[in-house]
Amino acid sequence: MLVLLLFQLQYAAASAQTFVVQGSTTFAQDVMVPYQKAIEASSGHKLTVVPNKSSVGLLALFEQRTNFAMISGPLENQVRQLRLSRPGLPFERLQVFKISQTHMTFAVNRQNPVHEITDDNMRDILLGKISNWRDVGGPDLPIKIVQVRGGGGVPASVEAALLNGKKINVQNPISVTTSAQIIKVVEQLPEALGLAQRNIATQSNVRELKIDHPIVQELSLVTLGDPTTEMRKVIDAAYSIASTAKRMDPR
Repeated sequence: MLVLLLFQLQYAAASAQTFVVQGSTTFAQDVMVPYQKAIEASSGHKLTVVPNKSSVGLLALFEQRTNFAMISGPLENQVRQLRLSRPGLPFERLQVFKISQTHMTFAVNRQNPVHEITDDNMRDILLGKISNWRDVGGPDLPIKIVQVRGGGGVPASVEAALLNGKKINVQNPISVTTSAQIIKVVEQLPEALGLAQRNIATQSNVRELKIDHPIVQELSLVTLGDPTTEMRKVIDAAYSIASTAKRMDPR
């Protein structure tokens, strides 16, 4: 019996693979940071996680520098953006697997007296029709949008859920590299309106500007073509573990 157990353990160790998972920092923060070890144990495979952006993860997938891309918004929005610069990529080969979901946050400075606005007002702000806080009950200050530079899952989710697919169109937005930088800017500027990850915002000194319908971000893994049997084990483990955790803590 002991010999059989040792053989099984040796076989499992020999068959274990290391998969690279690259892309959305939202996905990495919500799924990989808390559950990576559990996903590895359940799937029998090791994971090397590289958090950057959804679009960067997809490019790495096409260039075969990663096995999975992590995205935190609709795949079609990411594809639409990538087609502008890389129209020849085989987008039709992409397969998306929903793993979990989270919410984004419209972050404002603590000095801003505006606590909530309507969906319509937020839509008008993001399309450039409202450009001053006084028009939504706030101070006489220009609204300064702060967002991640090109390809982020948060703006993609906002555009899909709130703007009916239209692009955010404002004058002179502040573009940064990471969501953490968005929070730093909002903490310093009373006029700022940051499109940020909720889990980062709640750990900072900013406040959430509530709208009528909170925007959900879909967190998904993407493969180039059909996943192998071993890759499928990673996908199934991530989905099962994240789903169980959400049921236990639905926040």
